[in-house]
Amino acid sequence: MTGNLTVRSQSMSGRKKSVAEEPVTSVLAAGEIPIYSERELTADEEVLAALGYKPEFKREFSLWTTFCVSFAVLGLLPSFASTLYYGMGYAGTPGMVWGWLIAMAFIQCVAMSMAELCSSMPTSGGLYYAAAVLAPPGYGPLAAWLTGWSNWLGQVTGAPSVDYPLAEMILACASISNPSYVPQNWHVWLLTVLILLIHGCISSMPTKWIANFNSVGSTFNIIALCIVLILIPAATNRESQGLPRFTPARVVWNDFYDGTDFPKGVSILMTFVAVIWTMSGYDAPFHLSEECANANVAAPRAIVMTSGIGGLFGWFLQLVVAYTVIDIPRVLTSPLGQPWVSYLLQVLPQKVALAAASLTIIAAFSMGQGCMVAASRVTFAYARDDCFPGSWWIKRVNKHTHTPVNAVWFNTTLGILMTLLVFGGNLAAGALFSIAAVAAFVAFTIPIFIRVFFVGNRFRAGPWNLGPFSMYIGSAACAFVALMVPILMLPSLTGSDLAASGMNWTVLVYGGPMTMIIIWWFVSAHKWFKGPKVNIEHQMLGREGNVIEGKEHDSGDSSAGSITKEDRVLDDKRAADLA
Repeated sequence: MTGNLTVRSQSMSGRKKSVAEEPVTSVLAAGEIPIYSERELTADEEVLAALGYKPEFKREFSLWTTFCVSFAVLGLLPSFASTLYYGMGYAGTPGMVWGWLIAMAFIQCVAMSMAELCSSMPTSGGLYYAAAVLAPPGYGPLAAWLTGWSNWLGQVTGAPSVDYPLAEMILACASISNPSYVPQNWHVWLLTVLILLIHGCISSMPTKWIANFNSVGSTFNIIALCIVLILIPAATNRESQGLPRFTPARVVWNDFYDGTDFPKGVSILMTFVAVIWTMSGYDAPFHLSEECANANVAAPRAIVMTSGIGGLFGWFLQLVVAYTVIDIPRVLTSPLGQPWVSYLLQVLPQKVALAAASLTIIAAFSMGQGCMVAASRVTFAYARDDCFPGSWWIKRVNKHTHTPVNAVWFNTTLGILMTLLVFGGNLAAGALFSIAAVAAFVAFTIPIFIRVFFVGNRFRAGPWNLGPFSMYIGSAACAFVALMVPILMLPSLTGSDLAASGMNWTVLVYGGPMTMIIIWWFVSAHKWFKGPKVNIEHQMLGREGNVIEGKEHDSGDSSAGSITKEDRVLDDKRAADLA
């Protein structure tokens, strides 16, 4: 984007509604609007400029296509298939039906609080930007640092944690079709790498192509989910095995499976890892907001739609499986190595089971693609603020596709390295799921916590907001995450039964990098990292040292309106870097 972007205070009469009149978070003083020298800015571009950034992407995502990306990242059917071991294995069917209901009530609180932040600050930086803006004076950079790195760890593990079980499902189906074939770890790894490379290529395409691809993928996800929801109850062969068509309700809701050494209540809480990981994709619209039209309304709506629709249909799927599963230990310990495929073979004829597994595989491919797109936008946003070594290269926008291609391949490379965990066994590979769940929810909650307990009524809400219920919903979200973070790190065994092979490695694989990141902050980063590089000091909670100085500009352009203040030109350094 060439040309000068200036900020002027002017009369609003006879002009379209601008950010000066909208209740959005802004780096501009009251009555000021951004003016672009070559043309009139759109409403979305004005909002982004008010947040301190110049437009760099085409806004070709609509409410529907944004929802499609987030629903693809959510990927209910493949997510459920990937995490069935945790949802069913810790507490059995009561954990599936009760656990999903309880967890979803609080997850919806997190999603709505996040949507409120998105409406106020629709930028690719998302939660990271919000944490910096809302934090008390002097703590903005630290809040952004912790939020950004935790969110990035969750994002960058997203595609690998989807593509690894996808590879397992494909090879499990191959093993069913050819019983003499036994998948090896290196087979799973090579197939996972191939899928990641394909996702990297698709994510490097122009925005419109990606939007269309994800729209088709999400539509298929929804159709596949509906087919499976109908197919399993309709085609189950339980009766041919001498069983009733469905397990009695008293058994489904009350008979616990002792999958842990903890009390039943704690076991149910431990099953939440499946719900949290499955439902962690609804933040994608926040990160796509710079590519979305009518972003401060459409993006928060897409967040709430994803969480609400996903939660409802996810519970339906939990009920279907809970009422039809026959032998839980056999599902969990099957030599196929994939509980979802093992379950399908247990309750369906083989050909029908393979058909359902094939639908899951295609849906999982779409989900992995959505994860790759969302993660690349997060990586770009953080590189734009020089968070990474080599940010100068990562933050480049490809001049042909107008997408952050370098960020895509940076993430793809890291994802391939992470999948080497498959050679450490199932527990090591399972750490990918736990990292994604814990890291994402910590990042989700930091800005919500700051907004509720430090900003309070000073928060400048956007057009989509929770009104008088905001503080209560935000408090419930914070309490839920504070409880769940330690729960998600508990091993299933205790006492003398606990060995290295049964350890929950999340505390190490997530806690280790975060500990180093905190040490990095105190040793070095606090000296140079100042948070999001906005161009004008934020008017709600000003920060010293967090402003890039603009150039003085003496303009006599009367056509722009009545000028009552000296113009200020926003810094063009970022645009030059990206050219």
